[in-house]
Order: sequence, then C-alpha cells, then structure tokens
Amino acid sequence: MTATVATLTLPGEAQDLLFREARTANAFTDEPVTDDQLRAVHDLVKWGPTAMNSQPLRVLYVRGQDAKNRLAPHLAEGNRAKTLAAPVTAILSADTDFHEHLATTFPHFPGAKAAFADDAKRTEAARTNALLQAGYFIIGVRAAGLAAGPMSGFDREGVRREFLADTNHQPLVIVNIGHPDHSGTHPRNPRLDYSEVVRTV
Repeated sequence: MTATVATLTLPGEAQDLLFREARTANAFTDEPVTDDQLRAVHDLVKWGPTAMNSQPLRVLYVRGQDAKNRLAPHLAEGNRAKTLAAPVTAILSADTDFHEHLATTFPHFPGAKAAFADDAKRTEAARTNALLQAGYFIIGVRAAGLAAGPMSGFDREGVRREFLADTNHQPLVIVNIGHPDHSGTHPRNPRLDYSEVVRTV
C-alpha cells in the first residue's frame, strides 16, 4: 500500500473503485442498468455540498431507442454511436429556478430566495453548483459499480429545445452509464503531479 493510500481514511479498495481504477467508459456490455441503481446514485450524491444547499442539478435519463434517436443528432459525431449503444444516458442540467426550493432546502434563512432575484447572479450560481454536483454524480455512478462516460461535445441549445423546452433547465453535461466493455477503454493518460497543481501562500 502506498503512503498516499494509507494516509486516507477511505479504504484502498474504495479509493480504487472511485478514482484509481475507474475509467471513462466508451463502450458498455448488454447488462442493464436498473431504476433501483439510478435511485441509489441519487440517494448518495444528494448529500454533496452546494452553496446555500441550493442543489440546482437536474437529471433527465434517456433510455428508449426512440428517445436516443432524438438525442443523437444533437451530439458531436464521435459521441453518437456510443450513446446509442449505452444502456442509459443522463442529461445533467442546471435549474435556474433553484431558488424556488430554498424555503425547503435552506429554511433557516427566510431571505434566501430574494437573494437570488437577479437573473444573472442566479444563473451563474445554478451553473457553478450544478457542475459541482455533476462531479458528485460521476463518483456516485462509480460507487454503484457502474461506469460513466461524461461528454461535453453536444449542442446545448438543441438538447434544451428537444428535451427541456418546458423547463428552465440548462444542459451542462451528458453522461453515458452502464457496465463497461473495456475493449473500448483507452490507455490511461498521465495526471499532473502535486507540485504542478498545488501552491500554498
């Protein structure tokens, strides 16, 4: 066991599952992803922190072939085939009306909703915190024993019009989910070292 593994409280096996051995999935087996698994992911990642407990992330699962066929034209060409073949695909979005829920999620501050009356401020907060939650979501998928294939290569406005036109949800990331077929896994790329990333003042 390396010093880094030993220093962390989380068992090494869990560290490997969530980070070291986990890979971005580009191909999946035929094994299905169940609704219970997807609910378990939510029930875990909902505990991740957001500013003022705002929780702006919204998830739309795309499962059926008809729905996948609606999604595919809005994806970058290189993302289409693997999305059509994935058991389930999540559209992760930021709800710019998140402030409507603050009376429930941040009840000790009665003025919370009014603090986000400005549209630009609210949109920025929604995007920042939903992206934070998207990171939790990917880790939650891995914790469920599944693999995630997050993608930013898509037409956001096209996806919004196709799937979210009746909401104030702004698409941020699309994530394919399933059991990985490692024949589609690329070699592990290098990571930057601590000294290249971290500074202390």
